[in-house]
Amino acid sequence: MICCVFFALSAAVASSLYALYYFNLLPGKIYKAEDFGIKTIKSDNDFDKDGIDDYTDIMQSARAYLKTKPKYKSGYYEGGYPPEGEGVCTDVIWQAFKGAGYSLKDMVDKDIEENTEFYPGVNNNPDKNIDFRRVRNLLVFFERNAVSLTLDISEIAEWQPGDIVVLEGHIAIVSDKRNKLGIPYILHNGGQPVMEENALSRYEIVGHYRWDTSDGE
Repeated sequence: MICCVFFALSAAVASSLYALYYFNLLPGKIYKAEDFGIKTIKSDNDFDKDGIDDYTDIMQSARAYLKTKPKYKSGYYEGGYPPEGEGVCTDVIWQAFKGAGYSLKDMVDKDIEENTEFYPGVNNNPDKNIDFRRVRNLLVFFERNAVSLTLDISEIAEWQPGDIVVLEGHIAIVSDKRNKLGIPYILHNGGQPVMEENALSRYEIVGHYRWDTSDGE
């Protein structure tokens, strides 16, 4: 009887520790690019003229938005934008771009309107109330309008703060924090308790992009 109780308690403790580890609720050492001899890339652009380059601005704006702890809630909204305090993974992206001075909604809507054939997810029926908040549409948009980068997380120098990473059914912004292997944290909202976390390796990566408007577009 004692053995059964011991093993049951051990299993419960192990399960609890795994959950704490999985959801990044256990404090761990945070590394930065310089710890691995990696130079952090800065954008040549500062679109909103606030003294912060676009890449840094996108990352910091995603972080600032997630610090408000938006409740994970999916919905369809007239005008496109969800109520304050609510959102899903795609809302992190337009909020990040908004903080850098860009209207991601306007850019996505325009690209879909002018190039509908490249967006199978809209089924030839664009909807400005939702299209910019769908991962499948953002994948096409960034593939067409951003710099496409490696999907290999072992190429740690190629992953930079402010990059956009499209995952299977999900999307995130790359953080300037890294784990002990140099793999970056991600800023995202999937309903998890910690929204800037060491989670990139959990997902299938389908796209990795950098927003570069240095050509004047």
